[in-house]
Amino acid sequence: MENFKYSLSKKGKSTCPACSKKTFVLYVDYSDNPLHSTVGKCDRADNCGHHYSPKQYFADNHIPFDETVLSQNNCFRPITPQPEPSYIDMEIMKRTMAGYDNNRFIQYLTGIVGDESAKEATIRYFIGTSKHWDGATVFWQIDQSGHVRTGKIMQYDQTTGKRIKEPVNRISWAHTVLKLQDFNLSQCLFGEHLLRDTTSPVAIVESEKTAIIASCYLPDFIWLACGGSEGLNLQKCAILKSRNIILYPDSGQFAKWSEKAKELSKICFVSVSNLIEQNATDEERQSGFDLADYLVRYSPTEFQNKQPETKSPEKGDFEKSTNPIVTSKPTKPSPAKPVSVTAKPLNYPKGNTPCYVDSTGRLYIQTRRQSYAIYQSTDHLMSPSVLPAVVPINAIDLSGMNKIFINY
Repeated sequence: MENFKYSLSKKGKSTCPACSKKTFVLYVDYSDNPLHSTVGKCDRADNCGHHYSPKQYFADNHIPFDETVLSQNNCFRPITPQPEPSYIDMEIMKRTMAGYDNNRFIQYLTGIVGDESAKEATIRYFIGTSKHWDGATVFWQIDQSGHVRTGKIMQYDQTTGKRIKEPVNRISWAHTVLKLQDFNLSQCLFGEHLLRDTTSPVAIVESEKTAIIASCYLPDFIWLACGGSEGLNLQKCAILKSRNIILYPDSGQFAKWSEKAKELSKICFVSVSNLIEQNATDEERQSGFDLADYLVRYSPTEFQNKQPETKSPEKGDFEKSTNPIVTSKPTKPSPAKPVSVTAKPLNYPKGNTPCYVDSTGRLYIQTRRQSYAIYQSTDHLMSPSVLPAVVPINAIDLSGMNKIFINY
């Protein structure tokens, strides 16, 4: 039953239990099987209007249901209660937080971001060391309640930062290596424990390695990993309800994650960045180019120095500003004269292009691909190291925003 959705039948009618007329339309599943003879809606809306929905039926009969799949007909999909997840003792995790001189991933990370940033990331994500393979790394999955769900064990090359896949793929799980009996694995997002910060925006990538590296370069985000292109799902992301989320798919995964974003939009505000799709070469796409590969093109210091200041121009100084975006004063809708620029971030239309700024200062620029690129502020537009989010046009409500112009 947990795979069924119910909708009003288009074939025939039954006797309404309220008005006794043959005007009762039953709720049926995809095979036209009715949920129950009492669950339906009388089509005599004015004279009767009796309606007994699947939601109410499930509640009355104490059947769990998934609120994230609410349909236009007020239907829910019943779910089967899942057994409680198993946890790994916190003390076991703590014992792995040592041996970093031999941890190949930590060695690579230190060479990229420096000793101090690497130590901070190690503590932030509770990165462990495993003896299962020489210098292997444990990426512990800790949920928002502080429970250790499991740990992914992988071995890396300390020079390239790539996973060891020959002669065999060096990847395993802590609960498997520990030989825990009757272990009910229920994975969570890597980094989920960081969601105790309820104010920062959230960014999701595929791999644990990428989330850790991105957190060193862009610390204003909470960086999470779903553990692979297929790991992004509604069950794992239920913890993100009502949060602002940006997805950064690996090369070749933009279309798939855009579809995933539609599903996630039922519970949170979500956008998808096409940064990797636009910056990866054909050769890089074949090798699985991702956000970490893009970021390590820079040193962290160089990257941070490229970040623009976010201070807005003083009142009346718009025409003096060197910022390529010139906005109108809030009380006057007419924009000031745009300033010409030479850089062309993303694939924007040429000419005097209308854009929008919301109440938080975020900038929305329409691209040629029927989408908006979103920057955290107008000052972030010209920095090559700033990563815009990209969302479909129909996902943005422009009402109440200030209209501005850029000139390319």
